[in-house]
Order: sequence, then C-alpha cells, then structure tokens
Amino acid sequence: MSLSVVPAPIARQPWQVILPLVLLTLFGAAVLYSAAGGSFSPFASSHLLRFAIFLVMALVISYAPEPLVRFGTYPAYGAVLVLLVLVEMLGAMGGGSQRWLELGPLTLQPSELMKPTIVLVLAHFYSRLPVGEVGNWRALIPAGLLVLMPMGLVLTQPDLGTALAIAFGGVVVMFLAGLPLKWFLGAGAAGLVAVPLAFLFGLKDYQRQRVLTFLDPESDPLGTGYHITQSKIAIGSGGLSGKGFGNGSQSHLDYLPEPHTDFVFATMAEEWGLMGGLLVLLAFGVILRWGWQVARAAPDRFSRLLAGGMTATIFFYVGVNLLMVMGLAPVVGIPLPFMSHGGSSMMTNMICIGTLMMVDRWSRPNRTGSFA
Repeated sequence: MSLSVVPAPIARQPWQVILPLVLLTLFGAAVLYSAAGGSFSPFASSHLLRFAIFLVMALVISYAPEPLVRFGTYPAYGAVLVLLVLVEMLGAMGGGSQRWLELGPLTLQPSELMKPTIVLVLAHFYSRLPVGEVGNWRALIPAGLLVLMPMGLVLTQPDLGTALAIAFGGVVVMFLAGLPLKWFLGAGAAGLVAVPLAFLFGLKDYQRQRVLTFLDPESDPLGTGYHITQSKIAIGSGGLSGKGFGNGSQSHLDYLPEPHTDFVFATMAEEWGLMGGLLVLLAFGVILRWGWQVARAAPDRFSRLLAGGMTATIFFYVGVNLLMVMGLAPVVGIPLPFMSHGGSSMMTNMICIGTLMMVDRWSRPNRTGSFA
C-alpha cells in the first residue's frame, strides 16, 4: 500500500488547466510590468491580485452541484437582464459608452456576466427540450428571444464586441444542441444580405469608421488607422526572438495605444518575438483543448452543452483579439484573456474556467462522451 505525498484535496484539482493558466497569467504580468516602464504598479500587481481572487472563485464554482446550478439558471439570467436594464437607467458613462453600474465601491459591467449566463441558460433550455423537437420552431424561437433580449440591451450601450460575444456563445450552444444545419446556412445568407444595411443604418459613426479602417488602415495612418498600424509595426519589429524584455519601443515611447489592455499581445510580440507568440498560442491551445475534452466527457446533455459553450466563449476572446491586433478584424475592444489588464474580462473568463472545472468534477466517473 503506497502513500501519496500530495494531499488528496490538492491532487484532485485539475492541474492540467491550472498550471497553464498560472504560467500564462505570470507571463502576462511580465508584459504588463514592462508596459508600465518596469514597474509592478499599476498594471502587473492588480493583474496578479485579480487572478488570485478569481482563481479562488473558480475553485468555489467547481464544487457547485448540478441540481443547484439547474435551479439557479433562469433566476441568474433574469438577474443579469435586470442589471442590463439598470445600466440603461443608471449606468455610468466611460469612453463614450454607458456600460457600468457603480454599486458603492464596486464597479460592475453586467454585459460581461451575460456571456457565460447565455451559455448556461441555453444549455438548460436544450437539455429540457425533447430531442424530437430540436428540428421545429420550439427549439428556435424561445432560444432566439433569450439571445436577442440581452443583445439588444448591450447594443444600446453601445458595445458591439460584447453583443457579438453573446451571439457567438448562443449560436455555438444551438449548433451543439443539434439544430438543423440549414437554419445556420439560412441565417448566414440572411446575414450577408443584411451586412450592407447594418453598415449604413445600424452602426454608430465610430463603428462604421472602424470597419473602413480595417479594410484600409493605411488610408489614415495617423488617424483612425493609427491603432492597427502601430500594432502591426510592433508585432513585425519583434522578429523571431524579439527586442528583449523591457526594450519595446512602441509601447515605451507611447506609439502603441492601449499596450496593457486590447493590444497587450502586440506589446508582448515586440519584446518576445515569434517565439513568445507561439508560447502564448500553445498555452491557449492547451486550455481550449482541455475545455473541449471536458465537454466530450460530460455525463449528460446539459453539462456537454454547458462545457462546449464555455470553451467557445474563451475561444471567442482569444480569436477575436489576436485577429484584431494583427489587422485581420476590426477593432472591437475585446481583451486577451489572462494577459490583458482588466477585471471584467478576467472575471468572465474565470467564470468559464470555473464552470468547466465544475463539469469536469461532475463527469469524473464517466470519461467518455460526445455531442452525438
């Protein structure tokens, strides 16, 4: 009989995702330290503190029993929806947008909470829907309303990036739930037709300008194309191994806007080069692969959809941010998870991680599964 050196409560934690998360966050803190001119304050220190707090939160979430989670699904959705309405009535302005609620010392962005909540409520909805009804309107209309209500409220703030994230999470859960492929193809075709109309009549002036800048950033390199131009310069100048830690001229000389938030990957790439970029991609690949494995091994329809949707939400953050900083997508204000400085995105992504840990705990007696 052998004795384990590591206590059982510690050994049972999902270290296969905690370790890459810690390494990625520490690397992000190093980049933020450099972006602040070689100082832990104000970015790196608060980044590490937030991660520690939200990691504890994720571990607490991981112990939630499935009946409790199911019971709280619709109340949680309703509560976040009410918070979004309160943002419209009482929300604080910042950067031309009305997205925050000031609750004493706490500043809350309810739209961030809706990203994991929409996945939760749709996973619960489809787990209760008889499989034989997945192909009719009962599978589409109620779920569509659940997605469109928060999207409409978020678009009025205005926050196009968060609205797209909510839509993406919802559509992924619908797809995994088995809705007919022709519905998605039809929606895609309708979207292509609607894009010109949305561009002309649905977007704010600054949002329309972002699309034009994405299509031709060199047309105004010192104006609306400045962010993308400087980001590409920073990434390209890093070369294979980078300029060295603390030697990034684009961020240190204030050429690169938002070097500690939306464009933190460009800050990193200038100093650490292609090798640093590949390291970041590898870490995210490990995390996302683990999330998908959790979804496939989940014991029932609810937990499979929940884990798949949460993994997709993290993927949306990573994919859109990387495309944005490389000039392959318009600037929509999506930070890079676990590296960008910002409490709201850290909270959202750690809720997703905690939920995946929770599903992983539910499914430990059952390590096989699929979406079929």
